[in-house]
Amino acid sequence: MVAKSAEKRNRSLDNNPFWANALIYLVLTALSLITLLPMVNVLAFSFSEARAIYDNPLMLFPHDFTTAAYTYIFSTPALLKAFGITVYVTVTGTLLNLLFTVTGAYGLSKTNIPGHRFLLWWTIVPMLFGAGLIPFYLLLKELHLINSLWAMILPGLVAPFNLILMRNFFWSIPDELEECVKIDGATEWTALTRIILPLSKPAIATIALFYAVGHWNDYFNGLFFLTDNGKWPLQVLLRSIIIDMSALNMRGTNLGQDVTKVILTPENIKSATIVFSIVPILVVYPFLQRYFVKGIMMGAVKG
Repeated sequence: MVAKSAEKRNRSLDNNPFWANALIYLVLTALSLITLLPMVNVLAFSFSEARAIYDNPLMLFPHDFTTAAYTYIFSTPALLKAFGITVYVTVTGTLLNLLFTVTGAYGLSKTNIPGHRFLLWWTIVPMLFGAGLIPFYLLLKELHLINSLWAMILPGLVAPFNLILMRNFFWSIPDELEECVKIDGATEWTALTRIILPLSKPAIATIALFYAVGHWNDYFNGLFFLTDNGKWPLQVLLRSIIIDMSALNMRGTNLGQDVTKVILTPENIKSATIVFSIVPILVVYPFLQRYFVKGIMMGAVKG
């Protein structure tokens, strides 16, 4: 069904006149460039000196090229510690997310188990209703998770959307494959690890990307549930840098002195930190991107 609809769209696109296709690609290219413009501006700021930034508020290429901002942030213990905390939370959280999501989805894909419908509705209801911030905070307090890095991992251990996506993917795999393995004496766990998981790489890569990006960009839980700024993840520290530059010791930066003699300014530091925080995700994304569309479509459509 999906393949047929995609073929129809491609056929209709091919039937368009040349000028119409050229106009479509031109508009899409222009929108892509507009989307990239803020990021290019931030990247240029991070490699430019203070004088150039004040003279050129909007630049696409670095002026008076310098790497002083990156030298500064890499020599800042607070930022490097926050980066390590974010990496730990992202890796640990994503592995636990995959473990519980995959096993839970595999169980929900079995329609013959007792209480299947109840468990399915138990999964769907949290997608529609939430208790709110205060009950959530009180729950974490009772569980002694306040000011613990586990407060950023355990509350989102299983995302209902990802669980449903993975369950639908498992549901689309023919039952005959598992039956053949079980006839040879394999257990459910063997069937899952030897047959189902190798066939589910697109869906697993897709939800792994969802979870990893969510953990990497998460500042809400760190902001509300981590009272010790020594445990702040990168995004919370980045927010503090952008809103209040006192989060870092701006040594050597005195905005009262002549701008022409200043190399580092808050704009340099903020831009370099923003670039530093998004590069890891940009590096990982291309390796998972080829699974993305396939995983979404096969997990969202049954049959």
